[in-house]
Amino acid sequence: MGVSHKGAISLGLLYIPVGLYTTTRDNDVKFNQLCKDTKERVKYKKYCPSCNKEVKADEIIKGYEYEKEKYVIMTEDEIEKIKTKKDKTIHIIQFVKLAEIDQIYYERNYYAIPNAGAEKAFELLRTAMLSEQKVALAKTVIGTKENLIVLYPTEEGIIAKTLFYQDEVVPVPKQIPTVVLQDSEVAMAKTLIDSMTRDFDAVAYKDEYQERLRDAIMQKIRGEDIVAVDTSAPNNVIDLMEALQRTIDMSTNQKLSGTA
Repeated sequence: MGVSHKGAISLGLLYIPVGLYTTTRDNDVKFNQLCKDTKERVKYKKYCPSCNKEVKADEIIKGYEYEKEKYVIMTEDEIEKIKTKKDKTIHIIQFVKLAEIDQIYYERNYYAIPNAGAEKAFELLRTAMLSEQKVALAKTVIGTKENLIVLYPTEEGIIAKTLFYQDEVVPVPKQIPTVVLQDSEVAMAKTLIDSMTRDFDAVAYKDEYQERLRDAIMQKIRGEDIVAVDTSAPNNVIDLMEALQRTIDMSTNQKLSGTA
């Protein structure tokens, strides 16, 4: 797994060189786009209408459109020149309780791995944050964007979580009307939650639809027809309390049979 970003965590005079590595991978089935008539793969080419030719990667430069069809050219060297020393580090701004950061701001996660020789300083920061139950709020420039980052201590290391800025988060598109709940309805809902509560085990979950999709692809390769796995209509229950009770009964039965 290659490093996504190289930098250093900085806190005052403390300087900890680290690399950021992605925490996840994409296992989804990928489809190519094909021509309906020939079944050949559709190809996309970068094309310049004035030159009337395909443009190669080394012939492409960065341009910002400041007026209609007018561009200012920015070279990689010029973009690099405006980065300060602080921009090139993951500089800690402050420490904060994790619960104070709304989940809506989280974008993606990275493993923060210390470079050789920086392990002790890294471990000192991780241990202190974990003991104080605090996370570090930091900033760094990745590419052409200054990222807001949370350094989150775990038992094994530190996770760097990039955040969206406030102006990137859109407001709720529609207000939910206020409703009045009966005590009996809330009690029934709590019973449902209790009946379905158990310890989280990430290994227990997998993408079942992707498995069915892969099976369907193999069926097509073998020349077999795809058969619908579930064509039954949903059983609509209008009464809220009846719906809750039926769901509780289903959850209880699953627990007893061990299929939950």
